[in-house]
Amino acid sequence: MASQTKQLTPMAFVSDVTRSIAFYEHLGFVVGNTFTPADADKPSWAWLSSGNAHLMITNACDPVVPEQQAILFYLYVDDVAATRDELVAAGLQPGPIENPPYAPHGEFRLTDPDGFTLMIMHT
Repeated sequence: MASQTKQLTPMAFVSDVTRSIAFYEHLGFVVGNTFTPADADKPSWAWLSSGNAHLMITNACDPVVPEQQAILFYLYVDDVAATRDELVAAGLQPGPIENPPYAPHGEFRLTDPDGFTLMIMHT
């Protein structure tokens, strides 16, 4: 039997780690670790977590083009409508709640500052 992966943590290239940390805090993520180069005043990498969800972000070497972010991040929450309401109150712009067959409690789309698509749905 082949080895089994126990956990997966995506790492996204972003244009500003500090800005992305602030964005993901609205989704319940907290900073677990960061790295700031000796010659910099802002972190160039961060590890974020929210319960069993983990995400690493790091500064991109090239410009980040939102239209070229070809990955979806699915985030699972207990209350889709309440989460959307909180994000709207925080000044973010989540899409409408939709109810496709695979998401009977609904899901909605949110785009992060670098154009990554987050799909928020019920656990």
